[in-house]
Amino acid sequence: MNIILKKVKVIDTTSTHHNQLVDLKIENGLITQIANTIEPTSDELIIKEDNLHISPGWFDSSVCLGEPGFEERENIQNGLLTAAKSGFTQIAVEPNNNPITDNQTIVNFIKQKAQGATTEVFPIGALTVGSKGTDLAELFDMKNAGAIAFGDYKKAIGNANVLKIALQYVQDFDGLVIAYSQDDSIIGKGVANEGTEATKLGLKGIPALSEEIQIARNLFLLEYTGGKLHIPTISTAKSIELIKEAKKKGLQVTCSVAVHHLVMTDEKLREFDTRYKVLPPLRDENTRQALIEAVKDGTIDCITSEHNPLDIEHKKLEFDKASFGTIGLESAFTALNTILPVDVIVEKLTKARAIFQLEKVSIKEGEKANLSLFTTEGEYTFTKKNILSKSHNSAFLNLQLKGKVIGCINNNNITLNKE
Repeated sequence: MNIILKKVKVIDTTSTHHNQLVDLKIENGLITQIANTIEPTSDELIIKEDNLHISPGWFDSSVCLGEPGFEERENIQNGLLTAAKSGFTQIAVEPNNNPITDNQTIVNFIKQKAQGATTEVFPIGALTVGSKGTDLAELFDMKNAGAIAFGDYKKAIGNANVLKIALQYVQDFDGLVIAYSQDDSIIGKGVANEGTEATKLGLKGIPALSEEIQIARNLFLLEYTGGKLHIPTISTAKSIELIKEAKKKGLQVTCSVAVHHLVMTDEKLREFDTRYKVLPPLRDENTRQALIEAVKDGTIDCITSEHNPLDIEHKKLEFDKASFGTIGLESAFTALNTILPVDVIVEKLTKARAIFQLEKVSIKEGEKANLSLFTTEGEYTFTKKNILSKSHNSAFLNLQLKGKVIGCINNNNITLNKE
């Protein structure tokens, strides 16, 4: 397929065309020409839109697709279409399925089901068998099958020795360990951020300490073992400081934050709507501001949608009984565009590619066309018609968001939003 993008603004600090308005030609999946003006011939698809921007394709480091086992929540085919229409050309898929991705057979299954899609899939293998935190899974075999990292989704490794051995073992093949940080004994039956809002509403609190004490322990282990550790979806100011200090020591630690922790607070809980029940929980305004600052100063390496589709049986319940999680692919860019400059957004939606050791992407002639297409202007209200997932558990419903995702180009395919 041959494509010409007309009058697009390039957002790519690695490109000589960064912040320039250009025409760009793609032939058979490669960028063949970038110029002030490119005259089309008869066989090209022309894409032209007011305020059109392009950047290296976005990579989401935490997406749940359900399949195998939870197809009623989401399946791979529709999940990848949702990701592509949301501007993501590559996603890391969490081992949040049944059976859990703890062996090479499931890794191969996910990759085979995703073949030919615009959005590429990179499975995350479970760190322990069945994500039970006891015995290490088949890490090396999964690595050879295509797993890009290893972690138990939303489950902390309670046994410090298991995490220690994992950090030591994966160094033999330059593997990456993902350590979700939560002390279950401190959380107990908590369902919301421990603070004023939870107290007013009579909800059991989740202290910030439950995250911070686990991060501190895991960083001590990393300092002892060496290796590489990724801490997903941090949500407290102390967590930021702990990771900042670890980086100053030279430890190979990276971290992410979820979009919803950057754009909303626990004041949303006043509605008692389980769409806002997420883990880690939504924190207060001071913490939200600290997270935004940590994104800007580089302490937080990347931003994830933390997309977790859940059907109505898991969310339309009393607050205490409902499951944790929100979808986020469809709203990720336009939500971030309300609080961050576009160059920061692009950096944080592409930085995880280096963390997970994927190929670099750049907007240059001769490079593979791996592009996200979007606009930055215009506000809209995010409603159910904007949801592309099979599940509708979005914490972003009825929020005023900014800009629009046009689609993406990758794998010699193009997927566009058509309204």
